[in-house]
Amino acid sequence: MIQRPGAILVLLTGLNLFNYLDRLVLAAVLPKIQLELGLSNFLGGLLETVFLIGYFATAPIFGSLGDRMARKWLIAGGVIVWSAATCASGLATTAIGLVVARAFVGIGEASYATLAPTIIDDITAPEKRGRALAYFYAATPIGGALGYLVGGFVEARWGWRSSFFVAGGPGLLFALFCLAIAEPERKVLTEKANIKRDLKRLLTVDLYRQGVFGFCAYTAAIGAFSYWAPTFLFKRYGLALNVANFRFGVITVVAGALATAIGGKWADDIRKKVAAENPPEAVENETLRGLLRICAIGSFIGAPIAVACFLSPSPVVFFVLVFFCILALFLGTSPINAVVLRSVPPEVRASAMALSIFAIHLLGDLWSKPFVGMLIDHLPIELAMLTLPLGVAMSALIWWPRKRGKAA
Repeated sequence: MIQRPGAILVLLTGLNLFNYLDRLVLAAVLPKIQLELGLSNFLGGLLETVFLIGYFATAPIFGSLGDRMARKWLIAGGVIVWSAATCASGLATTAIGLVVARAFVGIGEASYATLAPTIIDDITAPEKRGRALAYFYAATPIGGALGYLVGGFVEARWGWRSSFFVAGGPGLLFALFCLAIAEPERKVLTEKANIKRDLKRLLTVDLYRQGVFGFCAYTAAIGAFSYWAPTFLFKRYGLALNVANFRFGVITVVAGALATAIGGKWADDIRKKVAAENPPEAVENETLRGLLRICAIGSFIGAPIAVACFLSPSPVVFFVLVFFCILALFLGTSPINAVVLRSVPPEVRASAMALSIFAIHLLGDLWSKPFVGMLIDHLPIELAMLTLPLGVAMSALIWWPRKRGKAA
């Protein structure tokens, strides 16, 4: 059995890396898929939409189950499904086949993304949770960047289909290790599952609601940015696809990991400061307000830099600016997920994470990716991408702490 909290964190973080690698390898090879299958930019965006439908539509189901049963079985099953479906993406010979495969990738990832953070939160001491979540969510930019790097490298040598085989294979092995996790003792819900009732309960929590709505605007912008970035570099500057993926991927790894680490350390420092200055009953509420402030500051800084990125006259200027843009935008990765988990009672945290996933994709990048693709079909690509900083700015306004916001 895997009992040590550090070992569990390493395993789940490693799987989160493959989670985002599998997810973004599609963006890395999308132009080649479009050429072979004859897809417009709008249809290319819809490939990600069907993934997201599978992802967010099943997340509440896994959240409800995760509050009532052993989570490691759900996680292992999800990893197997997403890994097999990623491999199946490389076997698709029609747009319909690729659509079905991507939908199952979303279903598998929904189980993992909903439940893994709740286990990490349960096994980590309160004063270290910000840093632990930062390690876990550092896999988001690193895994996403590896999706670009692996996709671009493999596609240039063996074709786009091989990129999916390389991305999906390792997860099938790592899924077995999930079954060895010793889950911590926790209070589980014994009442019959009722997703509608659980959602109503969560939406009455001020800080949870504020965090999720800001997350929706943020995800709409960041999701479309990450999906169309290689295509932007390919079309705007004429960079070879493997070169665009490599450069953007390396910058995403460095800036994203650095920002996530800074955000996690900042979150822990805020908790220490709040604990020293407030009575015990006010610590959690004031800590969560401080975490939302980190998220807002990152978005306030990142929005104007994103505008400058899309108007850059050369790829060199773009890459310099995008480093600082990613550095600002990923500051809130650990804090916002901490808000989602800690603003609600422990026994409904899986449902809280599930509702967050459902909302940020339904109201966020489910529509933003095909919408930007449609704009690219009719406008210069730099003008189409300029819609995205608006979503970032909106997230900053929503996240800025209100005086009356409270946790459950």
